[in-house]
Amino acid sequence: MRVVVTGGAGFIGSHVVDALVARDDDVSVVDSLVTGKRENVSERAMLHVQDIREPVDELFDEIRPEAVFHLAAQADVRVSVEHPVDDAEVNVIGTIRVLEAARRHGAQVVFSSTGGAIYGECLEPAREDSPLHPLSPYGTSKLAGEQYLRMCNRLYGTKHVCLRFGNVYGPRQDPHGEAGVVAIFLGALQSGKQAQIFGEGAQTRDYVYAGDVARATVSAIGQDGGVFNIGTGRETSVVELYELCREAAGSDVEAVHASPRLGELQRSFLDPSRAAAELKFMPMVGLEDGLQATWEWVREKGSG
Repeated sequence: MRVVVTGGAGFIGSHVVDALVARDDDVSVVDSLVTGKRENVSERAMLHVQDIREPVDELFDEIRPEAVFHLAAQADVRVSVEHPVDDAEVNVIGTIRVLEAARRHGAQVVFSSTGGAIYGECLEPAREDSPLHPLSPYGTSKLAGEQYLRMCNRLYGTKHVCLRFGNVYGPRQDPHGEAGVVAIFLGALQSGKQAQIFGEGAQTRDYVYAGDVARATVSAIGQDGGVFNIGTGRETSVVELYELCREAAGSDVEAVHASPRLGELQRSFLDPSRAAAELKFMPMVGLEDGLQATWEWVREKGSG
């Protein structure tokens, strides 16, 4: 297939690109390189440096995609709180531009959304039909993107798919800034520094390996629309996660506890049963193995 991956130079997007080129698809990456990196992009994919906040119609006319994996996003919750207009320009206006460009070619769109930032506090594994309570501009803009996909499906008869990811971790995740906690912990352990745990560390998340997320994303092509949680259904506390990171790194460095962060979710995990039934998706990489693979990448990068 001829496919476009927006955000394909980023953390998750580059893993999706790898999964697509492994199938011998003709892959074009559209990325502004604001947070993405050229070195993340497979040599078998074509990189087009462009911001999705600008029109992409001409580029899509050149590529003529049959499918579009839309992973380009402003994904930092704190940035969204500080700069909600910028967040909306990328996650809402950018998504509309991608949808309109895809529609010119009848291309199905698979949209990367978020679980925790959309569902809010979870007392049990969140299902796709659970109440939606976004607590940040980021979660709200992702939900808006989902609604635009649903609107297109109703108005134009398209079959776009929304995937709500759990906490994705794995190689290529950036430990700088407000990155995923796995990247931050392993980055600290690699440099011999003490990692910070906010509050008591009892807050839980659903950690899902990037390679598994890429497989799930590719499997969504050809589906008849819909929304799917992509996670493990397993919740892991921050304290438990840090201990597993220490085991992977073979480190005895203790974490330091800091003041709790205002408004942070205490429990967030997903029910992935719909994806198992309809996408035939089951996570293959357990947390311990995924952390070990991520640590090996962090260590290799640090010594390179």
